[in-house]
Order: sequence, then C-alpha cells, then structure tokens
Amino acid sequence: MDSKFISTLSGYANYKGGRGFLAFILHRITGLGTLLFLTVHITMTSLVYIYSPLYNRLVEIFQWPVVMLAEIVLVFCVIFHGANGLRIAYIDLFKPHLLQERQSTKAMLTTLIIAVLLWLPAAGVMGYNMLKYGFGLFGGE
Repeated sequence: MDSKFISTLSGYANYKGGRGFLAFILHRITGLGTLLFLTVHITMTSLVYIYSPLYNRLVEIFQWPVVMLAEIVLVFCVIFHGANGLRIAYIDLFKPHLLQERQSTKAMLTTLIIAVLLWLPAAGVMGYNMLKYGFGLFGGE
C-alpha cells in the first residue's frame, strides 16, 4: 500500500481533536453515504432500460425493513452533508473568523440541529412507510 495513504489513515486514527475533528469526520462519512446513495440510485434507475426484471426484483428488495432503515440513514447523510457543505462555503467566503474554536463549535452544532430538523419529517414519513409496508402495521400489506 502507498505510504501516504497509510500515513493519512493513521493520522485519522491517532488524532485527538475536538468537535472540529468530529465535524470533519462526520462530513467525510456522510459524503461517502451520499456517494453510495447516488451510485445505487443511478445504477438502479438505469436498470429500467437495460434489464427490467432485475429492476423489479430490486424494488422488492428495497421494501425490506433493513433496507428501508438504511435509506432513512442515507437521507440524513445527504441532508447533513449538504447543510455542512453550505456552512463550510459560507465560512470560507464570508466569515473566516468563525473558524475560531468557540465560534466553530457553535456553527457546527447549529448545522447539526438544522440538519436534524430538516431530516425529521422525511424520517417520519419513511419510518411510517417502513412500519406499514415492511412490517404490515397500520393496514399495510
């Protein structure tokens, strides 16, 4: 393996940073979740034209409760990654003084609260559908 890659991974593992580092890691993880979501979405949608029986089978699989739960988590990843990206762009372009430790923590917590507030309605609808169609509650199948 490349020594730069190993050095980067060991730096992530050994760094004892504060909330700023947690924000950095959460942004990276949600970025990977967003990439996973987009890859699956584009690939699955293209299957309609390539091989529709496989598409129909995947639609059935996406109705499994564990997959529906993963979708709820992926929606949070997309929302948080977008909100945090806007926070980073705003700080870089207009308010660089917010990079100070105290201001950065407040901005990060505000971003997290906004992301959760934007995610809750979607999570509620998706959770209801999971209970209805995944578990057969509320008159579901």
